[in-house]
Parts: sequence; structure tokens; C-alpha cells
Amino acid sequence: MRKYNGLTIIHGALFAALLTACASRPAEHTEAAPAEAPQVPPSAVPEAVAAAPSAPVALRSDAPLRYVVKKGDTLWGIAGHFLEQPWQWPEIWYVNDQVKNPHLIYPGDVLTLVWRDGRPMIVAADGVSADVDYLSPRVRELPLDQAIPTIPLEAIRDFLKNPRLVDADELRRAPYVLSFVDPHVVEGTGSLVYLQNVPTGGDTRWDTVRLGQKFVDPDSGEVLGWEGTPVGGIEIRQFGSPATGLITDSEREVRAGDRLIKPQLETLAANFYPHAPASKVGGRILSVYDGVSQIGQYQVVTLNRGARNGVEPGHVLSILQANRSTRDPYTGKLVRLPELYAGTLMVFKVESRVSYALVLSATREIHTLDRVEKPQDGERL
Repeated sequence: MRKYNGLTIIHGALFAALLTACASRPAEHTEAAPAEAPQVPPSAVPEAVAAAPSAPVALRSDAPLRYVVKKGDTLWGIAGHFLEQPWQWPEIWYVNDQVKNPHLIYPGDVLTLVWRDGRPMIVAADGVSADVDYLSPRVRELPLDQAIPTIPLEAIRDFLKNPRLVDADELRRAPYVLSFVDPHVVEGTGSLVYLQNVPTGGDTRWDTVRLGQKFVDPDSGEVLGWEGTPVGGIEIRQFGSPATGLITDSEREVRAGDRLIKPQLETLAANFYPHAPASKVGGRILSVYDGVSQIGQYQVVTLNRGARNGVEPGHVLSILQANRSTRDPYTGKLVRLPELYAGTLMVFKVESRVSYALVLSATREIHTLDRVEKPQDGERL
């Protein structure tokens, strides 16, 4: 595992070959797939991969036979060279279970498109040759941080520094900043503060947030929570009523009334498979964390669907432009326009009422309240 600015990224399982979003680029060091391609011996294919895929896998018409991984590549982008729907990569990826962490891919590795029983598969070998002979185990010792990255680390780091959703239950019992030991209106790192409602003998470390807008489900009207903008961290020095705490770090000046909530877990598991939901989601984009009106690639958004709605980490969803209308030039009436595919996102963190997702691609303008839904067959992601 690798620690990155308070975040643990787990490079393991097939996820290391799947999650990173990247803009489409022309393939280099590639050859067009021929009508007759090399065959993988049946004994070389694990049972899990040999099983029938859950949905038809559509190869691109210009899918390369061979691709050499380059520094700066991302695996979602590489998958896009081979597949019409890159999130289907697990269904064609060859797994060599005799090698530890076989799914880590490094610059210089060769990805080869082969067929078995008429079914496409991708195999990997390190070095410059991609013959099927290289399917036997070959051991390398390379640092994990040299592997092709997963979700862009910068996007996740920014997410951890951006607002969180504080639900009503958490808000109801949250301690708060009462005042400061020194007669100041605001304080920063190293200052002592008085705190109210701190549970005696409980946690000693807390995150401080400042409440912002209230999030309401646009469809049901349910209050999902409040936006909590991170302010800093506080360590309890003395329990009591009021308690005394020390500001250990601050991104913003601490004010009286700021709330204390439990710190986010530093470990964000990234060992899940990108996949489409089994059923419709019917969700909407609630917010984007940099406050812009239009949403683009690599931005983190909050969805109004969470674990209670069946949303899971790894779910790949289509973004649909919604609520568009135009005025009829003859009748003067507003006419609702059909929804349009606008991009793709992937869920990476799920809470009960909401989930957080990274926008992988944006082909049209994306706004808050646009819909997110299970990808449709034949839809180009």
C-alpha cells in the first residue's frame, strides 16, 4: 500500500488495471487486429475468466493487436483502445494466478489481444515481445508506485480537502467550538479552544467543519444532509463541560460555532471491479466540489443515491443531460427535450444516503441535477 497525502491507495487485484480515467489518445506502438489471431491454450485460462461474460463484449473496429504501455498511460484509456465500453475490461483480462499481484501493469509491458474459442482476451507480458510463450510466470521486483496509476491521485487528494456531507443524525450529536482561550474572533493552528458537547472519555481527535448548503433529494424532497467544509483538526486536551482542545492543523481559520465530526478514514479501498449496476439507479448529481456550474473530467461529484439504494464502489454510470427544454416558436409553449448522453462517472465511495464519484469522461456539458443511470447496451462510454 502507498500513503499519499493522508490517503492509502491500494494497488491490487484487477482494479489496478481498470479505474483510472484518462482522455482518449491515439494508440502508439499498435498493430491492427487481424482476422485470425493467436489462440490461448485452454489450460492457460483460469476458470473465473473462462466463464461466460455477463454481457456481450464489443471490441472496437480498430482495436490493436498489440499495445506497449507507456509512462503517463492510464488503464481506462488503454481499455478504450480495445473496447467500446472500457469498464468491461474484467471480462477479457487474462489472469495469471501463479504470479503475485499479476494485474499490476508497468510502462514497457506489452498487452496483446488474443482469441480463445472465438472470445477476445487480453494478456500481458513485460518486455518488448508479446508472444504467447510469455504466458508463463515471470517475477519482477518493482515499486508499486511505478505501476500505471488507478484513480488520479490528485483528484482524490482534492476530494479529501473538499466538503463532506454531514447527515442530520451526525449533526444532532456533533460537538462544536464554543469560544477561544485567548480573546480572539478566529484562531489557527496551535491555539487553544473551548468546546461544547464533547463526549467524556470519547475520541480525542476530531475534524472541524463549517456547515454550508442543505442537500435535498430533488426527486423525493428528503433532506440528505448538509455540506461540511473542512476547517482543520482538533485534539482534546481536557474533557469537561466545556472541554479544552488544541487546533492541530487548519485549512481555514476556526470560528465559534464550527462543528466537530469524526475524522474520515485514511484508507480508501480501491480493490473493487468497475461494473455496471444490476438494476436502474435513477440518481442525480447533487453537487460538485469546486463550486463551478459546469462539471468536467476528473471532478468529484456527490450523487443522491447511496448504499441503501444498492449503489456500490466501482459502479460505472452514464451521465444524462436532464431538465432541458426549449420554447416552441409557434405555440410559445415550453417543450421538454430528450435526455442526452453527456459522459461517464465511476463511484468510488459510498455512504448510506449518498455516494461520491469521479467523472471519467465528459462529451457534453454536465451540470448539477443531471441524471446518472445504468449504461445502456451499445452506448459508447
